[in-house]
Amino acid sequence: MDWEKLAEQLEQRLGAAVSLRNEPHDHSRKGGDKAGSADGDGQSGERLFPLEDTADGLLLLAVAGNLSEREQALIELAVEAGKMGSQPKAPNPNAQEERRAILVRDWFLQHLESGQTSAELPEPLASQIGFHKPRIPLLLTGEFSAARKQLPYREFKKLLESFFDTEIHLIPLMDKEWLILAPETLLADSYGEEEGEDRVEDSLSALAEGMYEMLSSEWLGECHLSIDYPMTPAKSLLPVALQLRETILLGKAFHPGINIHLPWKLQMEKLLYEIPEEEKLLFVSRVFKRSDPSLEGELLTTLESFFALECNVSETAKKLYIHRNTLLYRLDKFKQETGLDVRTFNDAVLVRIAVLLYKVTKRQ
Repeated sequence: MDWEKLAEQLEQRLGAAVSLRNEPHDHSRKGGDKAGSADGDGQSGERLFPLEDTADGLLLLAVAGNLSEREQALIELAVEAGKMGSQPKAPNPNAQEERRAILVRDWFLQHLESGQTSAELPEPLASQIGFHKPRIPLLLTGEFSAARKQLPYREFKKLLESFFDTEIHLIPLMDKEWLILAPETLLADSYGEEEGEDRVEDSLSALAEGMYEMLSSEWLGECHLSIDYPMTPAKSLLPVALQLRETILLGKAFHPGINIHLPWKLQMEKLLYEIPEEEKLLFVSRVFKRSDPSLEGELLTTLESFFALECNVSETAKKLYIHRNTLLYRLDKFKQETGLDVRTFNDAVLVRIAVLLYKVTKRQ
């Protein structure tokens, strides 16, 4: 507290001499003396108000002249307010958490710029945040315009914790991009004793779908979401975050219109994405027997549904709301044009790859 400034302000307000005085500890008043009482060591008609203990003694505020009760109360109030302002404030847990999240983000961006993709978090930071426990990683990217109002960090975190019904970690990586780390216990609550790879993937998928639905209605509107197996953030935060980024990129490229992207469902897409553009176009044109391949919307939908349902004719016809014979007619027509029968394994694999490459090259 700037006691000298307070003394100047009181002097102007009271029209009386106000000064600071330091009394050695062996001469200072005992704890029984009250603020505002006359000090025997002071000058006649002077009121002394204790401010704080210092290394040199007790710092006092000395006010000359006779004070009314109202003036004395005013001084006591000002001194009390000054003492409260000089006391160190208790740290705000929310502010500390946000500050640590920013530190993690800065560390992430620093390693990203330097090209490092497998670094571990610094031990002091990882220990402070509790990143040695397994967490479920989710990456969220918003598709809304920059003009759309975003929730502040604390409100967004509160919204997510309300959905998960537990504490989570929220790290803002980039503009409209957040890394969310949820407790691994959410999976245990979901699959119980039936722990297995398929069961875990089903639980992760359901968790992502529920979160996407909540975000779409509560705040973000259009967004993309990716989720992966539990990991230990202290060791794997950087590579996992980059993998989730890649998963969203692949999902948006190969499957437009889908907003939840799961890495275990995009393994073929990951391999195909690395193929040079010229080779992609060449492969598609050879499979479809056309120099400038162009699939009709109806045919493309039919092939995608057929592959999604494991080449089951009856189930595909039901999904497309067409007669079984209508579906067979479309497949036979495609066979006549390309020489490929998607009801056989080898031809189905070729056409499946060609369809994926066609979708990504068509938009480019």
